[in-house]
Amino acid sequence: MKLKRVVVTGLGALTPIGNNLVDYWNALEKGVSGAAIITRFDPSYCKTQFACELKNFNAGDYIDRRELRRLDPFAQYALIASDEAINDAGLLDNPSVNRERVGVIWSSGIGGLLTFQEQIREHTLAGFDQPFKYNPFFIPKMISDIAAGHISIKNGFKGPNFSVVAACASSTNACIDAFNYIRLGMADVVVTGGSEAAITEAGIGGFNALKALSERNESPETASRPFDLDRDGFVLGEGAASLVLEELEHALNRGARIYAEVLGGGMSADAHHITAPHPEGEGARLVMYAVLKDAKLSPTDIDYINVHGTSTPLGDIAEIKAIQELFGENTFNLNISSTKSMTGHLLGAAGAVEALACIMAINKDIIPPTINHFTDDPAFDSRLNLTFNKAQKREVRNALSNTFGFGGHNASLIFSKYEEDDSND
Repeated sequence: MKLKRVVVTGLGALTPIGNNLVDYWNALEKGVSGAAIITRFDPSYCKTQFACELKNFNAGDYIDRRELRRLDPFAQYALIASDEAINDAGLLDNPSVNRERVGVIWSSGIGGLLTFQEQIREHTLAGFDQPFKYNPFFIPKMISDIAAGHISIKNGFKGPNFSVVAACASSTNACIDAFNYIRLGMADVVVTGGSEAAITEAGIGGFNALKALSERNESPETASRPFDLDRDGFVLGEGAASLVLEELEHALNRGARIYAEVLGGGMSADAHHITAPHPEGEGARLVMYAVLKDAKLSPTDIDYINVHGTSTPLGDIAEIKAIQELFGENTFNLNISSTKSMTGHLLGAAGAVEALACIMAINKDIIPPTINHFTDDPAFDSRLNLTFNKAQKREVRNALSNTFGFGGHNASLIFSKYEEDDSND
C-alpha cells in the first residue's frame, strides 16, 4: 500500500523558558537558560538544589480550580500544551474534522510523581500499621496514560488513544506512533507529545542517587553545558510540548497551515546497560540509520541535528561518536545543538519539546544554540559545528531529532520543509 504523507499543523509549548510556542522559540533563539534554585520545596538538603522549573506559571489561569484537584501537574501541563496546539491547528472549529478519526497518543516517562510522593508521605505520617483512607483520585492522577485520556475527553477525540513510556525517549516514540497511525490510514489527525513534572523531592533525590544531575549549585544557569569539558550531569526540567500531526490531504482540504512534514521515525536499543549509553554509541548510530532509511534520505540531506545532548560526561561523547561514524565527512557540514542547555532535561517530554525546536528551526532557518560553552573538550573534533553560545542562520531543509532513554531506548524523528511535490514516491 502507498503510505500517506504526514504533516505538522499545530504546535504548543509549556517550558522552563517560555509558556507558549512563541515565547519558547524566542528564548531558544536568544540562548536563555531556564535553570535556577528550586522554589517548589526547600532544596537545601539536596546535592542538587536547582532545576529548570516553569516560570510565572499558575495552572489556575488555564484550568478550573475544581478540576485541578483531579490532575497531577504532569496532566495539567499536557492539557495546557495540547490546548495551544489544538487551537493552533484549528481542529475544534472546522466541521470537516471527524472527531472519530482524531487520536491522542501522549507520553510521560514518570507520570504523576508528585501525587505518588504526597500520598505515600501522608500514609507514612499516619503510620503504615494504622488504618488509612487513600484519596479516590490517587490512581487516576498518578497513572501515565491519564493525560491522553483527559485530552480526548475534553475535546471529544475518539480515535486511537494511549500512552507511550520509554523513559527519556517517550515523547519521540509517541510522535512516531502518531506518524505511523496516520500514514497507515488508521487516523486523520493525532494530537501527540509529552509532559513531565518530576521536580519533586523524590525526583531530585532519585536522580542524585544515580549521580546523573549536575551539582553546580553556585551557578545553576550555567550548569547544563553539553560538550563542555567541565560538564557534570544534566539539569532536571519540567513542562510539556504538543504537536498536531495530520494526513496531508486532510490538512489541505481544510486549509490548515503546514509547519513541516514528518519524513521518518526510527527506533533502536542499546542492549547494553540500564542507565549508561553504549560507549561507542552503537544504539545511537542504529537509530539514526533507521530514521534516515525510513525517510529515504542520505546523510548529506540533513542540515541540523538536535542531539539528545544531556551534558553528561559519557552520553555526549557516545552520541557524537555515533554521528561521526554514520555521517562521515558530512558531519562537519551539519549544525548540531543541544537545546537542553537551555530547557534542562524534560525526561519523557524532551523529545516533543525538541521536536518543536527542529520544526521552528525549519520555519525560521535559524539553528538554536548550545549555550554554556566555556572550555573545549579534546574528545570532540574541533571541526564540529556544535552551534556554541549563539544561534546561527542557515537554510534548514531537514532536521533530525535524537532522544535516548534509560534502559537503552533510542528514538529519532526527521522533519522536513513541506514541499507540494511528493519526492518520496
